[in-house]
Amino acid sequence: MNKSKKLINLPENIIPEMIQGMVGAHPDILSLEGRTGRAIVAVDGPRDGKVGIVIGGGSGHEPAFAGYVGRGLADAAAVGNIFASPSPDHITDAAHQANGGAGVLMLYGNYTGDVLNFTMALEELEAAGIPARQLAVADDVASAPADRRGERRGIAGDFFVFKIAGAAADQGEPLARVEALARKANAHTLSMGVALAPCSLPQTGKPNFEIGDDEMEIGMGLHGEPGMRRDKLATADAVTDELVSTILAEMQPVAGDRVAVLVNGLGATTYVELYLIFNRVKQILDGRGIQIHRSWVGEYATSLEMAGASVTLLKLDDELTGLLDHPCRSVALTVGSTAAGDTRGARTQRRATGSEAQEATPQADLITLGNITPLVFREMMAEAGRQIIAARDWLSELDGVIGDGDHGVTMEIGWKAVQAALANAPQDETIEGSCKRMAKAFLDAVGASSGPLYATAFLRAGTAVGGRQNLDGAALATWLAAALQGIRDRGRAEPGDKTMIDAWVPAVEAAQGLGATASESEVMQAARDGAERGMNATAALESRRGRSAKLGARSVGHIDPGAASTFIILRAMSAALDRAPV
Repeated sequence: MNKSKKLINLPENIIPEMIQGMVGAHPDILSLEGRTGRAIVAVDGPRDGKVGIVIGGGSGHEPAFAGYVGRGLADAAAVGNIFASPSPDHITDAAHQANGGAGVLMLYGNYTGDVLNFTMALEELEAAGIPARQLAVADDVASAPADRRGERRGIAGDFFVFKIAGAAADQGEPLARVEALARKANAHTLSMGVALAPCSLPQTGKPNFEIGDDEMEIGMGLHGEPGMRRDKLATADAVTDELVSTILAEMQPVAGDRVAVLVNGLGATTYVELYLIFNRVKQILDGRGIQIHRSWVGEYATSLEMAGASVTLLKLDDELTGLLDHPCRSVALTVGSTAAGDTRGARTQRRATGSEAQEATPQADLITLGNITPLVFREMMAEAGRQIIAARDWLSELDGVIGDGDHGVTMEIGWKAVQAALANAPQDETIEGSCKRMAKAFLDAVGASSGPLYATAFLRAGTAVGGRQNLDGAALATWLAAALQGIRDRGRAEPGDKTMIDAWVPAVEAAQGLGATASESEVMQAARDGAERGMNATAALESRRGRSAKLGARSVGHIDPGAASTFIILRAMSAALDRAPV
């Protein structure tokens, strides 16, 4: 498998350098504000008394998402890593910058990681007294039937939902009304795409899926998730006919109706091809007496260098038409004429962005029974990081078959952050304190679904042993069980869904099944072996959660990457414990 070639510097610096370049290239539109270095803000967008519009998602989809930050559109964007949601810290940072006192509406694509991270951010904002709402855009008709629309992915339809919500907020509508109009736009927007060739993650340089030279994937997701089916490459007209006919079958417009059209390139599709697609879209709509009110052709929501395209239709009424035509100015989209640099009503002081999480302090009268001291515990976690990093490419390859191919990269980023955080831990920090430190580090570094899941696991596990200085076998089993419960509560997955839960459950059951007299090593070995059995068993399961759930029977025969990383973590913890002096 040949590696792709990209003009990058150090892979770990891609996002900060990209942000600096984007803001530096458009200083009249964008600024970088806040604590995290991931909140891109409209220079003349946020204003006192106006609802703040916050958008966000993983990088690699440029010009989405920061390209839609500007007057009349989004007030701020939270920028995640490649194909990974921004973390709650990034999102709340952007929300504080966008907040003008009238509340904040957060918009993002309907993906598990985004839902988890934006939901955690929403909880934090509400706890801080900021009215906040959220909407996951779900426009991809290929990813679920109409009666399960809430399961659909968000693809290029973000474009229209962002435009409508931004216009409503710019016109001074209150939060409830802005949210209602965004939901209306989401309900009226349908998309479908096709992919001809894969993209590759900058960190690996490897294609995130394989496809034959004469093949295409109908219904491909924006991160390379498999679509409805794979078929032989067809003509532009034949492909467009299928995309548009599927959309129209659900939309059911009649002669005289108006629509807006977006023909979107995925990153490596020429304008020649895109205009061929639009030409056929127009022929189909003209033939049915459907008026095109506005149209856009180009790259508006890409997938790195993936070859392919999508078609999006927004069914219009008078209300949506007025909002679509409302002026806006951003890097990726300008409609009409706005007063660039007009700061009338602008907010003169940014809102506070909150405080850092407080580190736990050593407690008196802690239980000292057990061989797992805080130092041994931190070495177990450090070894977990080392083994995850070593397995990065394997985990990404597993994910490339049934997901978007970034699991190994994402876990590497998270565990490197954990390693750095633990290296700075005081020698006398308790296990609970180290768990809190790990949770914050992982969550701040990783916005994918694994970020909130493992952060919640670490927090719950630490709290469960908060009265202890050291862990014995029974306390270690308690720590593992609390970690599992945190993942289940946050992710809502159950055994059999083909997720990390399928490795965690047998691991915890095996650990708890040994009884209270088992040694620490015995408990950890039992958890390791249980996780391995669970990981291997996922190959026979059909995915029911996350991005791979769209595959159905096509997910059978492949190990779940989350279950695989769970096994690696528990195996590493066991190995480090066996090496520890007793």
